[in-house]
Parts: sequence; C-alpha cells; structure tokens
Amino acid sequence: MYFQLIILTVVAYLIGSIPTGVIVAKILGAPDPRTVGSGNIGATNVGRAAGKAAGIITLIGDILKGLLITLLALYIFANSPIEVSLVALAAFLGHLFPVFLKFKGGKGVATALGVFLAIAPLQAIVAVVIFAILVALFRYVSVGSMTSAVSLPILLSFFVTSRPYVPLAAIISILVILKHSDNIKRIIQGTENKVGRK
Repeated sequence: MYFQLIILTVVAYLIGSIPTGVIVAKILGAPDPRTVGSGNIGATNVGRAAGKAAGIITLIGDILKGLLITLLALYIFANSPIEVSLVALAAFLGHLFPVFLKFKGGKGVATALGVFLAIAPLQAIVAVVIFAILVALFRYVSVGSMTSAVSLPILLSFFVTSRPYVPLAAIISILVILKHSDNIKRIIQGTENKVGRK
C-alpha cells in the first residue's frame, strides 16, 4: 500500500501541475494569462485573456485535475482518509506549485472544488452556492473563493462521514487564503477587479 501511495501521490502532483489555463490560451492563440490582468493561470484570468469559453474550459480542466485523481484514491484506498487526503493534497499543491511552470501556479480554488466533489459532493455544492451568492452580492470572485474555501472545513465537520477530511479542508483553505494575499491588498485599496468590469 505504501508503494501505491507514493506512486499515486507523485502522479497526483504531476496531474495537478498541468497548467490548464496556459495550455488553453496557447491553443486558442490568446495571450499567456501570466502576462494579463492578475497574472494568474486560473479560469477568471484566462477568461480575461482569451474569452469566456476559454475560462470555462480552464475551470472544467482544473476541477477535473482534483476530481479524477481523488476518485481514484478513494477507490484504491477504500475511502481511507489519510491516504486519500495525501493524494488529494498533492494534486492541489501541484496546481499551486506546478513543476512545469517553475513552481509558480494558480490559487487552487477549482482544483480544490474537484477534490471535495469527490470526497463530499453535497458539502462542495453548498460551498459553490456560498461562492455564487457572495460574488453576486459583492462582485468579487476573490471574496467568493476565499469564503467558500473557509466554509468547507465547517461544512465537513457537520457530517460523520466527511469529518475525517476536515484537516485536509483546513490546510487547503489556509493555502487558498495565502494565495489570495494580493487580492486582499487590492480589495483594501479598492483596486480589485469586479465581475462585469472591463
């Protein structure tokens, strides 16, 4: 089992490292998202660089990076929380610190969503609803992203089956907040991009 865990963790990290947004922008002949807007490789900034369709494709790709490898871990390790959490965290860290982009990656929100759609789909959907409500109210994607990430450990703690994954959710939520440090500064300064603003 330890050999399987090591192999799957490495594979998860490599899959997480795939820069979906950069690849999509390149295929479409659009500017590299790292040179546009916030410089982030996630769906929101790819949408700015290459259009809404590219942003949606990037979002789906980044979700799948977390979803598929976590589902595989759940199958192989029979829902053993420690092993599954390690594999899921490796995929998430791959997106944040991708080996293919010199360890300069995205904020990991979509990949985290994929992870928790596999582990606790109901709670993940509630987090998405929280995200949507906050973005609708404040028009800041970053506010919705951070709040929904912080909500996940709380949501998971309400259910016995998902409670063992609270530490994973807590680690991911902390990392999501840290990766949004620039967004937090821009919100305070009043310069953060709002949804719908050109």
